[in-house]
Amino acid sequence: MARKSSGRGQRDLTVKVKTARGRKLSSTRWLQRQLNDPYVKRAKAEGYRGRAAYKLLELDDRLGFLRPGARVVDLGCAPGGWTQVAVQRVNALGEQEDQPRGRVLAIDLQEVEPVAGAEIHRLDFLDAGADDQVKDWLGGKADVVMSDMAAAASGHKQTDHLRIIALCEAAAEFAFDVLEVGGTFVAKVLAGGAEGELQKVLKRRFDKVANIKPPASRSDSSEKFVVAQGFRG
Repeated sequence: MARKSSGRGQRDLTVKVKTARGRKLSSTRWLQRQLNDPYVKRAKAEGYRGRAAYKLLELDDRLGFLRPGARVVDLGCAPGGWTQVAVQRVNALGEQEDQPRGRVLAIDLQEVEPVAGAEIHRLDFLDAGADDQVKDWLGGKADVVMSDMAAAASGHKQTDHLRIIALCEAAAEFAFDVLEVGGTFVAKVLAGGAEGELQKVLKRRFDKVANIKPPASRSDSSEKFVVAQGFRG
């Protein structure tokens, strides 16, 4: 692996990755992109578990749905970057003494390393009764349900699009059962045409629906985020 200086005494270096024996060219390109991604570097420096944390930070900076005192459910929370952001923004640790203290409940199919200020449970949100279990853990309904989940990639663009839309639709149905009136639903989708029906449903159930591609989302990615605010119940 070779490092190339960016010139003029700058300390940031471009990392070039040589293709190792047994490694596909696509894997080498992905690794090189990761090593040179400024958001990956920021995440390491600032203690976030992944670059995805900045997508949520940018969405919340724009729309302000993670307020101190809010109760948040993070679906498919692994590795925990979104959970970390939610803990900070809703004051789950009580560090802002003059602000109400929120709660963050994070769930995933796999074990997730603990996040200070969050309650993490191993649960499949698609299971029957999962919504009631979450409300029981929370002691009521949530102000925000959010999901950065993505279905396992098949390598076929249209198939992957349909899978993530189906997952997003399931997350939305879960949110309808768990959200407090006036609440917010945030989820990742892939642009590709099949998301139209989901948009129609959300517009019927929420006062405002925005589709945003935050700066932290890679320009060559088809992902975007739907933020539905003002749940009508």
